This record gives sequence, structure tokens and C-alpha cells, in this order.
Amino acid sequence: MQDVDIKTREGTMDAKVFHPEGQQGPWSAVILLTDAFGIRPVFEAMARRLAKAGHVVLLPNVYYREGRAPLPNLNGSFADEAFRKRIFGLIATLTPERIRTDAAAALDFLAGLPQVKGPKVGVVGYCMSGAMAVHMAADFPDRIVAAASFHGGRLATDAPDSPHRVVGKVKGELYFGHADQDGSMPAEAIARLEAALKEAGVTAQSELYTGARHGYAVEGSAAYDKEASERHWSKLLALFGRTLEA
Repeated sequence: MQDVDIKTREGTMDAKVFHPEGQQGPWSAVILLTDAFGIRPVFEAMARRLAKAGHVVLLPNVYYREGRAPLPNLNGSFADEAFRKRIFGLIATLTPERIRTDAAAALDFLAGLPQVKGPKVGVVGYCMSGAMAVHMAADFPDRIVAAASFHGGRLATDAPDSPHRVVGKVKGELYFGHADQDGSMPAEAIARLEAALKEAGVTAQSELYTGARHGYAVEGSAAYDKEASERHWSKLLALFGRTLEA
């Protein structure tokens, strides 16, 4: 693992880079986006698992405008109003314009690494960053060939910048792993997303993880579900295998 600083149009984004150990490169590149609680050991472990599968993995601090990772006071309970307000305030800073700015910098950084082969990049997001992954795939359709969202929230809303409105710009493959017990992505929102995917004609899978709750894929989360998480790993590695190695 290597700590790096990536220049963006709005500052310096701190990030971590993971390479496959004991393997000969170059390798395909993946951007791993954290959930709302930012970079922490569990996401570093997830990055290592992706690297072990044969990818160079970039784990960016999506909140770098607020400070270097780890930001203080990101541990708490959503039952605490002050904590809830802080987290939702941080999420609100990640506008589509900022997501585009940061994705451009991350992609250019990866393109400049000698360990990275070819222009194809995959991206995966969890919870709030599932929406970010979709926006990135829409903003950079010729570079991001695969994007996955696991227990992603608010993917199909009435907002003008709702992710489901941009799926027609995506040229790569999309995957959505929804928790069926997720207030941020109820059944009607899933149906709305799937209708948008169908209308756009994009290559996509949208699957329901029955019995799973929001956060099922991330170990240490109160909603962590080992069976659902391993299913997510199987789907994610297969997605990257068929798109990045093709």
C-alpha cells in the first residue's frame, strides 16, 4: 500500500494505492469509493482483496476538501442527531460537479502509473458512493467500462441530478446489488431505476439481496451480512473480470 496525493482543480486529494503482491504487472485499474464514513481499515482490507484479484486499486479520500483522511468524528450512531447532521452534511458536499472533477483527476493519475495497463477502469461504490459510481461512468463513458453499486441509496429520485437520469450516457456495464431492507432505496425506486436502465438500453444487472440491510457488504457495519457480502464479492469480481480483462 502506498499513500499518494493527487492534484485536482480544487485542491489535493489524498488517497491510497494497492498493488497485487507477488504478481507480474501491469494490471487493470479499479477505483474503490468508500461509504459515508470514509477511509478506514475495513475499506483498506477491501482494497487488498481487489488487488489480490489482479487489480491496481485506488482508494481516494472523497472528503479531501474537508481535510485529510481519516476525518475526525466519523464514528457514531445515526440515532444521534448531531452525528447524523455531520454525516449528511459531508455527503451534501459531493455534488455531481465535484464528483466529475475528482474522477477526472483520479483517472489521469491512474493513467500515469506504469503498473496500470490500458485505459479501461472499473469503479465500485457503497451506500452513498453507489450514486457517485454511476455519475462517474456517465461522465467518463470511454474510460470507465464497469461501475457497481452495492446497497446504494437515492439512485432514482425526483432530483434533477438523480443518477437514474444519466444512465443513458454510460457505455460500460453497470451492476446494482440492492438490499431489500433499505429505506434509501425502496422497491418503487428500484423499479424506477430499472425502467431507466431498460429505456437507455445500457448493459446492466439490478439484483435484490433478499434479507439484506443497507450496509450488508461492509464488514463491521451493524448491517453486515456475511452471505450477502460474499455474494457481492462474487458479482463484483466477475464484473471486473469480464470488462477489464476483455
